[in-house]
Amino acid sequence: MQQYIPKSAYKLRAVKIAATVFTATLVSIGLGGCSRADLIVDYPLPKAITVVSHDSFVFDDSMITAFKKESGITVSVVKAGDAGALTNKLVLTKDQPIGDAVFGIDNTFSGLAISKGIIENDALTAIDFGDVCFNYDIAGLAKRGVQAPTSFRDLVKPAYKDLTVVENPATSSTGLAFLATTVAAFGDNGYQAYWNRLKANGLKVTAGWEDAYYTEFSGSAESTGTRPIVLSYSASPADEVGDQGVSRTKALLNDCFRQTEFAGVLTNAKNPAAAELFVKFLLSETFQKSIAGNMYVYPIVSETVLPKTWTDWASPANSTLGDKLDISASRTKWLANWQAIFG
Repeated sequence: MQQYIPKSAYKLRAVKIAATVFTATLVSIGLGGCSRADLIVDYPLPKAITVVSHDSFVFDDSMITAFKKESGITVSVVKAGDAGALTNKLVLTKDQPIGDAVFGIDNTFSGLAISKGIIENDALTAIDFGDVCFNYDIAGLAKRGVQAPTSFRDLVKPAYKDLTVVENPATSSTGLAFLATTVAAFGDNGYQAYWNRLKANGLKVTAGWEDAYYTEFSGSAESTGTRPIVLSYSASPADEVGDQGVSRTKALLNDCFRQTEFAGVLTNAKNPAAAELFVKFLLSETFQKSIAGNMYVYPIVSETVLPKTWTDWASPANSTLGDKLDISASRTKWLANWQAIFG
């Protein structure tokens, strides 16, 4: 698994994204993680900061304690929905931000964040990445006598009627990732026809990933949902391994969307220096080691050791599609077209 993460890219710090084109400018960081010495500054810092994140961010008591031990700063986390809802909320509160730092803006919403000026110095730091892929409930499909799809293109077939749930691209980064994938796959003259066929085949759309995965999807151990196909991540099956050491779900690993999540200091933050130390801590060995097990995405630092179950159940995508599109340039048009079809 280690060789999968491009070492030349993911050892690097500070991703700055242009407002219209997703381009990365990377500055080298050390690989040893943050030490207390790294976090010491020669001027007074506040004792507490607020971090605004998406709903799936895990910065638990052990992380709060570790960061406070190294920096003397206490962290409070405010969760603001999926990545899309998070970004939109930060745009609306730019002049009076609801926090000092942000975690969870990804490469589907980073262009919007930069264009709206919500990130100090337009500086976003890559923290983790994941591959947005469809997952299916193995037993759920077998119970219906339905063979597993081999591609998202199959989901318009009658066999999969009323079986699939995705997230709204206006409010969800995973939903926007799927939108971009379909545009890349079918082109300007074909993606809306594909969406119409999905709608006719009973596609369900939820506001965010947690609603789709934990409420509508039947394959999660924590869900009572009825739909056996969900838009999620290539690593999600690792979270569904049962007592027999076998996952309840599988991911479709072809033509996924490579999603990178960022952290940054918010424009007009009350405590920008302390917020910058928090962003730096997210690249430390302490936090990077927690990412896979807690959030089921890949840590950005390539040397980070992954959980053992990931070898069998958290394979990266075989191929990606759509992540090279200029999403910022066409977002408004694509979302309007989606709205016209799905309401």
